[in-house]
Amino acid sequence: MSSNQPPQAAAVPIGGGGTPDARQLRAILITVSIALMAVIASVSGLNVAQTHMAVEWGASQTTVLWIINIYTLALAALLLPLGAIGDRLGRKPMLITGLIIFGAAGVTAGLAPSAAVMIGARVAAGIGAAMIMPITLAVITSTFPEEERGKAIGVWTGVAGGGGILGMFLSALLVDVADWRWLFALPVVLVVAALAMTLKSVPNSREHPTHSFDTIGAMVSTVAVIGLIFVLQEGPQRGWTDSVTLISLAVGLVAAIAFVAWELHRRDASLLDVRLFRERGLAGGSVTLLVVFGVQAGIAVVLFPFFQAVLGWSGLLSTVAMMPMAMMMMVASGVAPKMAAKIGARFTMTVGIALSTLGLALMALFVSVDGGYLSILAGMLAMGIGMGLSMTPSTEAITSSLPRAKQGVASALNDVTRELGTALGVAMLGALLANGYRSAIDDKLGGIPHRAADTAREGVANAVEVAPSTGSHAQDLIHTARQSFVDGWQQAMWAGVAVMGVLLVHVALRGPKGPDLALTDEAETAETVAVR
Repeated sequence: MSSNQPPQAAAVPIGGGGTPDARQLRAILITVSIALMAVIASVSGLNVAQTHMAVEWGASQTTVLWIINIYTLALAALLLPLGAIGDRLGRKPMLITGLIIFGAAGVTAGLAPSAAVMIGARVAAGIGAAMIMPITLAVITSTFPEEERGKAIGVWTGVAGGGGILGMFLSALLVDVADWRWLFALPVVLVVAALAMTLKSVPNSREHPTHSFDTIGAMVSTVAVIGLIFVLQEGPQRGWTDSVTLISLAVGLVAAIAFVAWELHRRDASLLDVRLFRERGLAGGSVTLLVVFGVQAGIAVVLFPFFQAVLGWSGLLSTVAMMPMAMMMMVASGVAPKMAAKIGARFTMTVGIALSTLGLALMALFVSVDGGYLSILAGMLAMGIGMGLSMTPSTEAITSSLPRAKQGVASALNDVTRELGTALGVAMLGALLANGYRSAIDDKLGGIPHRAADTAREGVANAVEVAPSTGSHAQDLIHTARQSFVDGWQQAMWAGVAVMGVLLVHVALRGPKGPDLALTDEAETAETVAVR
């Protein structure tokens, strides 16, 4: 570092008398985990209410999908700019503001009289979530001492990875026992609890910048993320060659290239120093999270129709069936920091990716209609453990690649990678499953009335629904559709195995060697002031 760095700033901790003790650190971790859980639960929870919204408002499937997807779109698009603003203005004020906006949006959504109001509330919720999500991780990385940071990141990663499934379970439970509008009660309650604990327990920290905010970089990054996420969300519905899809892809790619060029030009005053991607930690961690979260999200898309249409389970029971994988993921996320400390981050990530690959292969090999849930359980458990072991060191590799003063940006980059991976996995594995299903069932519909056959080609759930109208062919159609779904499932799983296999080789050869010194460099800590 250069010799003209400013002197190290004094850190005034929570109680004003030293570094936060174990009790205070525990309170901080609980607070940010609750806030994160509110955001994650809102990503997946509304999926269980699609039919209810369509019936109540007479909304089309496209409108219902926009109600669900607009939240993710707003969240992903604003993560980087709002993470950087939080670094400048103070992480605690940003977290408080985000919680207030998110909570108010949740109340509005719960009372929404129309689909239009619901869409507006979901946009506001996405903006609030984009304030909350990067700050929760930034608070951990800028507050916890180095020896405790890995464990705390493990907890954060476990909530981020397994929280979606847990949120979906609680949402499905609320829909079954109450009303779909009560879905928003859970995030609002979590927000209220997080807000009260933030005011009491979370310290403030912020960057003292010597340069102006990178407004152009923030705007271009927002356009790039919106373009790319929109393509992944709308491509399966509109078609990959639709003009809107292609225009959005072009806009996203051009904006992404422009963002890189602008950040290279701006250098030290950039929103994100893209040159850091040359380092193993940032590059390896980002690629791993992109792929692992993509596979996880894609697996969820595959599992739910298997449980509901093939096994005939309810939405609540289907969500319960996902819980073993979520629990394994959360437990492994907590174990990963200790494992990384003993055998290294790269080897821990390699083991995790290998287990995830094995899990996909087990599900591809043994899944069957007659075998039911037990035919995929071993694969789900291996997947959960593998994802937990790989996600925590990947997250730590990303956050440790940027200095403390840039932890909002580091955390936002981590979150953007997750959101892009999720959208990519849902689009790709979902498309592979649908194409595999159609290919398998196409030549098995002889004797089925033309209209019913066309409906059956749309998906296994459609085939099960239309089967009674085919008379004596009903049972044969249901069996054929379920077996065709399994055939499509296997194609999707083997594609996942191939992608994870490439990632396994990459991480084994080019993964992060160990913790980056960016966070522990005394000169860098001069840029951050912690205040009560």
